[in-house]
Amino acid sequence: MKPLKRQRVVVTGIGAITPIGNDAKSTWENAKNGKNGIDTITFYDASNDVVTLAAEIKDFDFKEKFGVKELKKMDRFAQVAMIATDEAVADSGLDFSKLDTHRTGVYYGSGIGGLETISDQNNRANERGFNRISPYFIPSAIMNLAAANVAIKYGIHGPSLSHVTACASGTNTIGEAFRAIRDGYLDTIITGGAEATVIKLGIWGFSVMQALHKGNDKNKASIPFDINRSGFVMGEGAATLILESYEHAKARGAKIYGELVGYASTSDAHHITSPDPEGKGARDCMLFALEDGDINLTDIDYINAHGTSTKLNDEIETLAIKNAFKEHAYKLNISSTKSMTGHLLGASGAVEALFTLMAVKNNFVPPTINTETLDPLCDLNYTLGKGVEKTINYALSNSLGFGGHNATIVFKKFKEESNGIK
Repeated sequence: MKPLKRQRVVVTGIGAITPIGNDAKSTWENAKNGKNGIDTITFYDASNDVVTLAAEIKDFDFKEKFGVKELKKMDRFAQVAMIATDEAVADSGLDFSKLDTHRTGVYYGSGIGGLETISDQNNRANERGFNRISPYFIPSAIMNLAAANVAIKYGIHGPSLSHVTACASGTNTIGEAFRAIRDGYLDTIITGGAEATVIKLGIWGFSVMQALHKGNDKNKASIPFDINRSGFVMGEGAATLILESYEHAKARGAKIYGELVGYASTSDAHHITSPDPEGKGARDCMLFALEDGDINLTDIDYINAHGTSTKLNDEIETLAIKNAFKEHAYKLNISSTKSMTGHLLGASGAVEALFTLMAVKNNFVPPTINTETLDPLCDLNYTLGKGVEKTINYALSNSLGFGGHNATIVFKKFKEESNGIK
């Protein structure tokens, strides 16, 4: 398929399942109200472990949603992807019988994929023999199966792709979907990110790296930019956005949440886990995303920061924002919604894209909760404690992943008369 002229890209449907809500509406409302989704781990007995807190999905009946038979065929990361996607599709009003399914795609990312399945099946093999592992082991564990299950359910024949860039996966996936529509290759894409690694192997894997918070007070656990921060808190969940070209959305009378107008991706090329100490990769990524959308620095009103509550990330991301935005950095509202959701790894960028989009639509900046004493090196306006009403025309979301992956997307308030691409 040859690319057509550049298209405006709009969001016409949203879905989510997160530690603070089992759908997009409740997730957003609870983010606005500063709800803490972090609590004691319940998925296994962690009472004697060094890490006892996580941000789990709560009060959702997976058996009722999928049935026991189907649950055996999908890892939890693919299950949450389907939950978020079913909501987003219903919200969008898409009728797949009327779509050109070859010009419809699924771009769905994850940082780790089916870790629970890998762990469970390895245990089963060691206990009962390798000939007793499930025939669904590989189709459950491999990372592309979130995208594949979506494509299969909805009969989508266009590209079905899974982007893997650690904690930047969700943002890279949405950004690449944006480009595919903007540049005329596709009309509609289901896109997002999913992760489900709150298992003993996942928690201990990050714990031995000294990446996780090890205290027992949930209100002092994920405290981005605080001088007393000591690591991130693992979370799980998924978020899905339906992206369409404006002309395609308009032709079917779709409601529009907002417009996606800029995207960039860079690499630090520095270290497997530590960011570039000068934040050059993150700085450049933000600047390139603004350039991509022909957006001025001073147009940006809000940044949803990566904000992990780790010493290196928060200092270096702050430095990158200051080096990118100069004096305007101090006029921005910034927040880390990971203070509420924990860190959803490869799904974090998708959930935070949802927050950023809704911030623009609703002129509301969600808060950074529980942060009390700012690190002197973190001296920007992080919207502490409570969210604030503010006119937001443009907002930016950052994701920074292990390996030096940086991704930035920019949302714009939708206006019918806008030409979208300058």
